[in-house]
Amino acid sequence: MQENTILSIKDLSISFGENEVIHTISYHLNKNEILGIVGESGSGKSVSSLAILGLLPKNISKITSGNIYYNNDDLTTLASKAFQKIRGKKIAMIFQEPMSSLNPSMTCGKQVQEILLQHTRLSKQETKEETVLLFEKVKLPDAKRVYNAYPHEISGGQKQRVMIAMAIACKPDILIADEPTTALDVTVQKEIIKLLKTLQVETKMSVIFITHDLSLISEIADRVLVMYKGDIVEQGDVSTIFKTPKHIYTKALINSRPSLDTRLKTLPTIDDYLNNTTSNEVITVEQRKHQHKKLYIKAPLLEVINVEKEYISKSGWFTKPQSFKAVNDVSFKLYEGETLGLVGESGCGKSTLGNAILQLDKATAGQILYKGTDITKLPNSEIKKLRKDIQIIFQDPYSSLNPRIPVGEAIMEPMMVHSLFNSDKERKEKVIDILNRVGLSEDYFNRYPHEFSGGQRQRIGIARTIALQPKLIVCDESVSALDISVQAQVLNLLNELKETFGFTYIFISHDLAVVKYMSDQLLVMNKGKIEELDDADVIYKTPKKEYTKKLIEAIPKGL
Repeated sequence: MQENTILSIKDLSISFGENEVIHTISYHLNKNEILGIVGESGSGKSVSSLAILGLLPKNISKITSGNIYYNNDDLTTLASKAFQKIRGKKIAMIFQEPMSSLNPSMTCGKQVQEILLQHTRLSKQETKEETVLLFEKVKLPDAKRVYNAYPHEISGGQKQRVMIAMAIACKPDILIADEPTTALDVTVQKEIIKLLKTLQVETKMSVIFITHDLSLISEIADRVLVMYKGDIVEQGDVSTIFKTPKHIYTKALINSRPSLDTRLKTLPTIDDYLNNTTSNEVITVEQRKHQHKKLYIKAPLLEVINVEKEYISKSGWFTKPQSFKAVNDVSFKLYEGETLGLVGESGCGKSTLGNAILQLDKATAGQILYKGTDITKLPNSEIKKLRKDIQIIFQDPYSSLNPRIPVGEAIMEPMMVHSLFNSDKERKEKVIDILNRVGLSEDYFNRYPHEFSGGQRQRIGIARTIALQPKLIVCDESVSALDISVQAQVLNLLNELKETFGFTYIFISHDLAVVKYMSDQLLVMNKGKIEELDDADVIYKTPKKEYTKKLIEAIPKGL
């Protein structure tokens, strides 16, 4: 190992059973360096990093060749006991999903204390003081309150900060951050990136930052390596990779993300690049104006008038109930064939507003007119009929599909509930047609949800929604958990279906680049109220409010 290198991976291969998933990869990590590893789900980036910590699942996986050197020690030869002294103390990890990584039955403070008690000689009182200091260091507001709080009592961004505090507690030499910002708002993501960079400069630790977003890598890493199907296809300093990418896959990753400057008719996908079938057809300003002229000449399909949603919290026997307005006096119009983008940080009220429109959570004040009828006053029997017309595509397709029902039956189920078509035979034919339309084949009809990838599951979710031939679809963060390229495929599919069936979308997301690409009008929400409502392109070019400017500035732009 060279003097400046702290970690060296040499010809590493990893297999799950007979299937080799990592093919003789080699790379190194220098002291006081941030190395970015980028690639889509299944590229091997997380599996190779779990191997460094000896965390590969014991019975189903094994390192078949190669070495992992940490300060000249080969980690592949270490016994479990020896690994315990390194894990957490010398090499620490921040996992992707803080909610499932934190113990829900322990306070946040106790979970960080546990690490300090195991790896240091500090007393219980000293570890408590050190934990509060760590919480202050990771910029947690009211560190003493968070110390005594359970994970469910703090926000997603705060949970991620607790995970970072836990990871840096023992001042490790190496920190592995595995997709630490994937499910976070752009503003929170920016704060976490800034925090990690600050901590790295302060502590001089080496960081491996894993993500599927190349733009994000450009904001934090010194060097980057690109992984594809278990191989490293390209590596070098960030500027070189961004400005002169050599491998076709790297070019595809850079270009699959919606541009903030030009509006392509269809987003390029990885397959488009690999098969040389990319289309650069742009939607011009004139075409957009012409389209909008046709849209806004008609009567609105949906009208939201002074809608409010108030929640009352009763925290104890002798305390006064507290009221909180999640949606506060919101009004807008939505036209047939339009896509209205709805953006804002977590807790701004965008999903609550979506649920009120869907009649899943009744508004406490105001009117919601659908085709001129106030749907807030409809009896339950009429709401059931309305369900056919107004549908939702959920954020997590896996948890919204029944794991015990084949996907074909899951798509047929709402058709049966609403008595669509005359027989199961007709319904099955329709489902097969819909599966084909969303890019899946007839063979998938009898398969179960666990047999599909994330992108395929999202297509099944979309198929289930369009099976009822609705008029209005609420897409609630429906692409936020997908890889860049799969996201491009799903966005193209949604636009294609909109043209074919004349759908109208309310597109809810915290990813502003995606919302701008999809939207005609854009509604920016903050603390339950509308901050701005205008043409999506106008808001991006000339945002009027400071809050909107802050959201736009937080988007990772690449180099």
